[in-house]
Amino acid sequence: MSEEKMLKVLSPTAILGYGFPEASFEEGMRRQPDVIAVDAGSTDPGPYYLGAGYSFTNRDAVKRDLAIMIPAGLKAGIPVVIGTAGGSGARPHVEETIGIIREIVSEMDLHFKMAVIQSEFDREFVKEKIRSGDISPLGPVPELKDADVDEAVHIVAQMGEEPFIKALEAGAQVILAGRSYDPAEFACLALKNGFDRALATHMGKILECAAITALPGSGSDCMMGTLYEDYFVVEPLNPARKCTVLSVAAHSLYEKSDPYVLPGPGGTLDLHETKFEQLSDNQVKVSGTKFIPTDDYFVKLEGVRLKGYRTISPAATHDPVMISQIDEITQKVRERVEDNFRHAGMTDIHLDFKVYGKKGVMNMFPKTPDSASDELMIIIEAVAPTQAQANTICGFARSTLLHYGYEGRISTAGNLAFPFSPSDCEMGAVYEFNVYHLMRIGDPCAPFPIEYVEF
Repeated sequence: MSEEKMLKVLSPTAILGYGFPEASFEEGMRRQPDVIAVDAGSTDPGPYYLGAGYSFTNRDAVKRDLAIMIPAGLKAGIPVVIGTAGGSGARPHVEETIGIIREIVSEMDLHFKMAVIQSEFDREFVKEKIRSGDISPLGPVPELKDADVDEAVHIVAQMGEEPFIKALEAGAQVILAGRSYDPAEFACLALKNGFDRALATHMGKILECAAITALPGSGSDCMMGTLYEDYFVVEPLNPARKCTVLSVAAHSLYEKSDPYVLPGPGGTLDLHETKFEQLSDNQVKVSGTKFIPTDDYFVKLEGVRLKGYRTISPAATHDPVMISQIDEITQKVRERVEDNFRHAGMTDIHLDFKVYGKKGVMNMFPKTPDSASDELMIIIEAVAPTQAQANTICGFARSTLLHYGYEGRISTAGNLAFPFSPSDCEMGAVYEFNVYHLMRIGDPCAPFPIEYVEF
């Protein structure tokens, strides 16, 4: 492979539906990329979207992005590759995205071959893997049991590059995949064409969030990655942004617990000898990354179960006396709620007071120093097995806190200011992760079936 041989990957946006300036996209297409790739999801918004089968991105916004990307790819004769469809990549998310693409096809009279790769696993398949000893915890989570699998609403796995490569080899012009390892959709064409796996995957790791890698960073702007034999170059496509050694190196550590070892399906990226060099005022060259394969091939499982139903009530206070006693007051209100419903048959109830202005964000870290403010926002949260029970607990906690008689109180009309009427908001179903494990598989493609659709 000579240095002249290269492959260009256009990353339009950090997540499908986040949007991008058309001028940036057109600049990217002017540079004749070999593939348009985009990540469409994440676990960052939490377990709800996987459990509910909804996308955290707006449907119309997703359609807008695809209505630009797909025709551009077809016109240029290059593949358009989408990973983690619908935000979480389970079957309902994939099907929703297929519906959006069908609308675009009909409205624009498009003709192409699409590969649909599913990543949701059947419960019995997961149970068989438990029995064969092929599933292990990922981090500080317990061993996976059959009961966990039965409780899970959806279980998906992060596929690697191999199913994408298989779809490309079958001539797919558009690939729509379920839950995917983030760099996979960006690296698949390069790996199919024989480029270095370490560099292709590392470049995909940087491109997955598009212009967030640049300065100023944005998840709603385009990036270009150009891969050569022994290095790659990344650059933003908006002249208002620059890639620097610091911004690109920092993004290589994004969402990773180890700055040098980045695990993924089939192996890990080793960044101990990686070099970042400034080529121009907006281009950064990356080299030296290595790929260390694992003895076995593992994929990450993600699954969620229904925990209950949530009701919240946001309220604020400006009373310095109440602010000075807020921890004691909320504890007394919690005890009053528990006492009131002790014999009402309400079990498995969660009541919380999120106090913003006083460690509202950092409360989960007990050693964080206290912060001070002359105003507090208190979000009362109740989670219960039914929505009606959550409403009851939240409403009682809200009225108790509103009229709680703390020491030194001057006004007896009420302690809280409510920004909304009604004050209580039904938030619906609450999900929690109960599957966060590694699964060993023999064939990287076998668990991820591919269906081809001819438009």
